[in-house]
Amino acid sequence: MSPLARVGLVCIASVLSMHTAMAQGVSSERKAFRVCLDPSNLPFANLQGEGIENKLADVFGKSLGLPVTYYAFPQRFAFVRNTLKYKLPGEEYPCDILMGVPVGFDQVSVTKPYYTSTYVMVFARGVNKALDGVASTEDFLKLPPETLKSLRIGVYDKSPASEWLSKHHLVDQGVPYRMLNSDPQQYPGEIIEKDLASGKLDVAIVWGPMGGYFAKKVKAPALTVVPMASEPGVKFDYAVAMGVRYGEREWKATIEGLIDKHRADIQSILSSYGVPLVGAPPSATPP
Repeated sequence: MSPLARVGLVCIASVLSMHTAMAQGVSSERKAFRVCLDPSNLPFANLQGEGIENKLADVFGKSLGLPVTYYAFPQRFAFVRNTLKYKLPGEEYPCDILMGVPVGFDQVSVTKPYYTSTYVMVFARGVNKALDGVASTEDFLKLPPETLKSLRIGVYDKSPASEWLSKHHLVDQGVPYRMLNSDPQQYPGEIIEKDLASGKLDVAIVWGPMGGYFAKKVKAPALTVVPMASEPGVKFDYAVAMGVRYGEREWKATIEGLIDKHRADIQSILSSYGVPLVGAPPSATPP
C-alpha cells in the first residue's frame, strides 16, 4: 500500500472517533494522569497529596476522567532525566507531566504559564520594631544603616535574593542556605518554619509560593510577607508553567486546554496556599 493510501485510510477511520477524542482531550491509550514529582517539597508537592501541584493534578485528572498517579524522585538529583525522560527498554515512561516549571526551562516542552509570582521578604511582626513599618523593598532599604547592618537575612545561594543583597551592599548581613541539600530531612521551607520563626533570622527572602505558604503555616510569631518588585539587574518575578516531553504536541495541547478551562480552579488553589500573584493571570503561550 502506498504511503498516500495509508494516510487516507487512517484519516477515514479517524473521523468516526474524532469528536470523542476532542471531548476527552486525551489519547484512548492514556490510562492515568501520571505526574512526576518530588516526594517531599511543600508547598508544591508531596506523596500525601498536600501540595499545590497535587491539587492541580486532581483537578486535571478529574476533568480527563483519569486517576492520578505519581512517580516520585528528589528534585535535587537530575530530576527531569530521572522522571519525565526516564524509560527502560520495552517499558512505558513512568510519568508524563511536570506540574510546575519556569517559563523558559529548556529541558522540557513548556506549556503556556498558569501563574506569575515573585520573591518575597518575610519577617516577624512585633519582634524587631524597625521592620513593622516595612511594606516594600524601598521601605526596607530606607531603614537606618545601623538597623540594616544588625539584621540577619536568610537567602538561598545562587538566587535573585543573594544578587539583591550584593547589589545593595548587604552581603555581610546575608545568611546563606543551600537549596540543593543531600540531607533527605532538609526541606526549603525550614528557613521560615524553623529559623525565622525561632528568631535565628530576622528576615528571609524566598520564592513567593514558599514564603506565602510557610508564613501562613507558622502561627507564632505572626509573619509578614512583602512581595519584591524586580529592579535593574535583579529579576524577582517569574511565570510558571507545566512541562511535557518534546514531541508530544497533542498532550501539550490537552494540558494547555485544561489550564484555560480551569483558570478559576487554579486561582482558587493558589490563593488557598497564600501564593502572591503578580499581574493578571497569564494566558499567552511562551515562545
